[in-house]
Amino acid sequence: MSGYDAAYAAWRADPEAWWLEAAAGLDWSVPPRRAFDASSGLYGRWFPDGRLNTCHNAVDRHVAAGRGGHTALLYDSPMTGRVEHITYATLQSRVARLAGALAARGVGHGDRVLIYMPMVPEAAIAMLACARLGAIHSVVFGGFAAAELATRITDATPRAVISASCGLEPGRVVPYKPLLDAAIGMAAHKPDFCLVLQREQLRADLTPGRDFDYAAEEAAGEPHPCVEVAATDPLYILYTSGTTGKPKGIVRDHGGHAVALHRSMSMIYGMAPGEVFWAASDVGWVVGHSYIVYAPLLAGCTSVLFEGKPVGTPDPGTFWRVCAQHGVKLLFTAPTAIRAIKKEDPEGTHLAHHDLSRLEALYLAGERCDPPTAEWAAAKLGKPVVDHWWQTETGWPITAGFREFGLFDPRPGAGGKPTPGFEVRVLDASGAEVPPGAEGALVIKLPLPPGCAPTLWNAEARYREAYLSTFPGFYDTSDAGMVDGEGFVWVMGRTDDIINVAGHRLSTGAMEEVLASHPDVAECAVVGAADGLKGQVPVGLVVLKSGAARPEDQVARELVALVRERIGPVAAFRDARVVPRLPKTRSGKILRATIRKIADGQEFTVPPTIDDPVILQEIQEVLAR
Repeated sequence: MSGYDAAYAAWRADPEAWWLEAAAGLDWSVPPRRAFDASSGLYGRWFPDGRLNTCHNAVDRHVAAGRGGHTALLYDSPMTGRVEHITYATLQSRVARLAGALAARGVGHGDRVLIYMPMVPEAAIAMLACARLGAIHSVVFGGFAAAELATRITDATPRAVISASCGLEPGRVVPYKPLLDAAIGMAAHKPDFCLVLQREQLRADLTPGRDFDYAAEEAAGEPHPCVEVAATDPLYILYTSGTTGKPKGIVRDHGGHAVALHRSMSMIYGMAPGEVFWAASDVGWVVGHSYIVYAPLLAGCTSVLFEGKPVGTPDPGTFWRVCAQHGVKLLFTAPTAIRAIKKEDPEGTHLAHHDLSRLEALYLAGERCDPPTAEWAAAKLGKPVVDHWWQTETGWPITAGFREFGLFDPRPGAGGKPTPGFEVRVLDASGAEVPPGAEGALVIKLPLPPGCAPTLWNAEARYREAYLSTFPGFYDTSDAGMVDGEGFVWVMGRTDDIINVAGHRLSTGAMEEVLASHPDVAECAVVGAADGLKGQVPVGLVVLKSGAARPEDQVARELVALVRERIGPVAAFRDARVVPRLPKTRSGKILRATIRKIADGQEFTVPPTIDDPVILQEIQEVLAR
């Protein structure tokens, strides 16, 4: 029996004992005697009788253990040319003072604090200061439009907002304060006060009586101790897009979150205290919450906080420069970042300039990684490339490769095997389980493990309807895929990305895999467009690599032939269009639902999370030809 099989079997045999053992790795003011209470909440609650403080476990306990001089946060900003090492002792001092400043202005246990900041150390410090007080933070991606920020202020009703004067993008400065002012003006709820970090690239005018200088408040704050909270108390609210257009406030609790993330750092990523971990994401997204701020610090690691882009700051070698310069052991990023690097530097010329001997693995998540991209990265890096699957709602990986137990042999396109705690099943539309290798809806048998969202903020009925009602007894991931005969999970796309062509259910993910294998294709998206005869037909949009040799019309013909060859005529794939770029969210996810509406000639709204709205006009023009 492999190490993974033994661990998974141990969890299956006695989940209560397995999770209590994991919980013993943290400091508790009142240690839990029970791992799970099935009678509480929508499907049960974790560590119901435990009490702790997340900030203590992420910061103070490492200082108490004599590791105060070790680097906790390593800030690298090619946008400003700054590199800053913040030790655990310095982080403890700064977090305690900011917590004191917030407490002096009335913020306490259970109060909400909205954080609207760029990728700067102060964003992480603000999150930890809230955790220290038992206040609930809600981080909104920096630069979100005012209307979207207003909906989150209205829903979360924060006592305070912590923001910055500006964010930095390649070639431009993004003023945050006008967006914040407009959002507060629109919101039904008004915060008591705002703290604004003044950045030298653009200082903001402060509103007298409401706005205060972040740096001055932190400096003058009286250090505040950690506040003991129940394991089931909310740590944060993170808003994610909802199908109704109204954001969903994902709630994360203190105890289950800390236990799951702490355990994941060694089990999944093979990290130990003092080692350097880099999640190349943003604190505004779940990856930033889980694997920039909380998990690395809970594990006593050094976490890289990077303000920049994979290309253009200044070149496609930036990621490799950061890994080499800071001795990164494990890099975790989105497939879209690797595709962007591959597009600009297909031969890996920039990569060859850097010593990556200390980098041991690359982990990918955010959307399914197409096999050609994973294979390219593995070939160029000479390191394991591990695709793993998780969601904002779960907060940590549902499936993965496990460095603690020895990585599985590479299977590009698969998301690994289920993490202990997650029992993944594949069901058909009637709720019946399908045989291995057959596609269907990917679901998780209840209860969800620690770390997953127990509810939505002030919307328990919405949680039940969105996740628990479709398949009773299971959490519906809204992802489609299969589990093969060896237990590997293959995520092929969202369930609404399964298209029905003349009665045949086909995976757009499978078609994308074929398109991505073409030597001139950098990235692609396939959507189902409405068709009067077949119901739906697939339409492929492709972005070509820089310097692609073949003419666009030739590439399009070759792609049609390739899909026919590898999937068959049943796919009815006859339409491949070359586009300059694909519309994406700021976190790198391709906006397939919006592309589908454009292809169908339907009205659509410009998603607030889109990276660049001009792309949608380009897509319209290409599809109108």
